[in-house]
Amino acid sequence: MSCRIEILQMNPLVGDVAGNAERLIAAARRAHASGIDLLVCPELALTGYPPEDLLLRPEFIARVETALERLQSEIRGITLVFGYPRASVGGLFNVAGVIRDGTLIAEYAKQHLPNYSVFDEKRYFQPGTGATVFEQCGLRFGLSVCEDIWWEEPTREAAEAGAQVLLNLNASPFHGGKIAEREALVARRARAHGLTILYANLVGGQDELVFDGASFVVDPDGRITHRAGLFTETTLALKLDADGVPVRAGTEPLTDWPGEEETIYEALVLGVRDYVRKNGFEGAVLGLSGGIDSALTLAIAVDALGADRVEAVLMPSRYTADMSNEDALEQARRLGVSTRVIPIEPAFHAFLDMLEPVFAGQPVDVTEENIQARCRGIILMAISNKSGRILLTTGNKSEMAVGYATLYGDMAGGFAPIKDVPKMLVYRLARYRNGRSPVIPERVIERAPSAELRPDQTDQDSLPPYDLLDAILKRYIEDDESVEDIVAQGYPADVVRRVARLVDRNEYKRRQAPPGVRISRRAFGRDRRYPITSGF
Repeated sequence: MSCRIEILQMNPLVGDVAGNAERLIAAARRAHASGIDLLVCPELALTGYPPEDLLLRPEFIARVETALERLQSEIRGITLVFGYPRASVGGLFNVAGVIRDGTLIAEYAKQHLPNYSVFDEKRYFQPGTGATVFEQCGLRFGLSVCEDIWWEEPTREAAEAGAQVLLNLNASPFHGGKIAEREALVARRARAHGLTILYANLVGGQDELVFDGASFVVDPDGRITHRAGLFTETTLALKLDADGVPVRAGTEPLTDWPGEEETIYEALVLGVRDYVRKNGFEGAVLGLSGGIDSALTLAIAVDALGADRVEAVLMPSRYTADMSNEDALEQARRLGVSTRVIPIEPAFHAFLDMLEPVFAGQPVDVTEENIQARCRGIILMAISNKSGRILLTTGNKSEMAVGYATLYGDMAGGFAPIKDVPKMLVYRLARYRNGRSPVIPERVIERAPSAELRPDQTDQDSLPPYDLLDAILKRYIEDDESVEDIVAQGYPADVVRRVARLVDRNEYKRRQAPPGVRISRRAFGRDRRYPITSGF
C-alpha cells in the first residue's frame, strides 16, 4: 500500500482568513479529485505569515475559529494538514492541525518560538509541549512547525512517539544561502532519527519579507528525493511506500538550485510583484536617472509587473550629463516602458529664488543638492498620487547604511526594491539580468556612479570605494563586529571609524525610509533596530 501526498506551496494574503480558507478548500477538493490522500500546507496558512498584531485582535481570532468550522464542514475524502493560530487554555498557540472528514483529528502546538532577527513570536504565542502523531494510509505521521526542526528534541519526541514520517510546516523567509542551509539541517535530522521529513514552506512577498517556497522531501537516509519550485506557488506530489519511504519517479537527478545572483534577483522580483499586487496598486513609477541603481530597479519592476504597468520618469537638471539621459531612454526603449521627461530646472530655480533671503551670504553646499532631490521627489509623488501607481525608490543598502540619500527626496516613495542590496551586488545583479537579455546599456554599468547634483560629481567624492565600503558595512552591520575588530583585519582605521559614525548617525533617516525586500541575514528595518538617540 502507498500513500499519495501533496505539498501545497501556497501564497496566502495575510489577514484574509476567509479568502485563505476558500483557497484551502479549493485545493483540498482538487487534490482529492486527483487521488491525493494527504494534503500538507504551510505554517499559519489560514492567516498568512506573519500576521503580527492582528493576532492581538479578538475579532481576528474569531474569524479563524469561524474558518476552522467551515473547513471541517466542507472538506471530505482527504486529510488536510495546515497551520493556524489557536486560542486555548493558557493563551494563543501556533498550531498545525489535521482535518479528516469533518473532524479535527489532531493538533500540535509549536514548541520553539523564534524571537530573533525578523521573528517575534513570543510576543503573541505560548510554546507547546510534546509530540503529536496521527495515522494515515497505515503510516504514522508526526507534526512539527518551522523553528521546531532547528532544535533536536521535537524531532526526537516525534520519533519516540512512533512517527515514521515527520511533517514540518514552515513560513521560513528567504535570505542568501538559506535554501542550502535548510536542506542540510533537515537531512541531518532525518538521518539521526530514521524519519522521512516533508518540509512544506510558504511562498510569496509580505512587506519586507519574501518566502521562497523551495519545499522538499528527505528520506530516512538524509537524501533529498523531491523539490518544489522556487519563488512560485505550486504543488509537489509524491508517494510514500508501506514503510513511509518516498518513492522516486524515474532516475533523473534532482535539478540543482540556481546560483546566488539569479536567486536574489528572483526574490526581488517576487517581493515587488506581491507588494504591488497585494496592496492594490495600479502599477509602479520610478525616477530613471541613467545610473546603475535606477536601471536595476526598472528591470526588476518590469520583470515583476510587466512593461505596461511601469512608468519611468526622467528629471534632468543643469548637472545631468547627456549620456545619462541617453542611457535612460535607451533602457526604457529596450524594456518597452513608457517615459516622461520633466526637467527640474524651473522648480529648482523657484526654490532658490524663494530661499535667496535665507541663503544670502552663505556658500553653496549640500543644501542645494538636497533641494534638487526633493524637487524630483515632489514630481514623482504627484505622478504616483494621480496615477495610482506606487513610487519605487532606487536607493541601495550601501547608501542607506551611511545616509547617502535625501529625506523627502530620493527616499520619498512607497517601496524600496533594492534597499537591502549592497552596491557591489547591484552591479552583479545588473550583469546577471543582462545575461538573460541586454536590457541595461553597458555604459550604465561601466561608468562611475554619480548623484549628478553638482558639477563633475561622483559618489567616491563623498564615500570610500564601494568594494571597501561594502566589506566594512557587512562586518559592522551584518556581523556586528566592532570598529576595533574590523581594523584588526587590516581595514584602514580612519575609514572604518568614519563609516561606523555614518551608520550610527543616520539611523533617523532609515526609520523614515519605505519598506524594501529583505535578501540578507541582517536588513535594516525588521532585523536591525537601533535607537536613534544613543550614547553607545
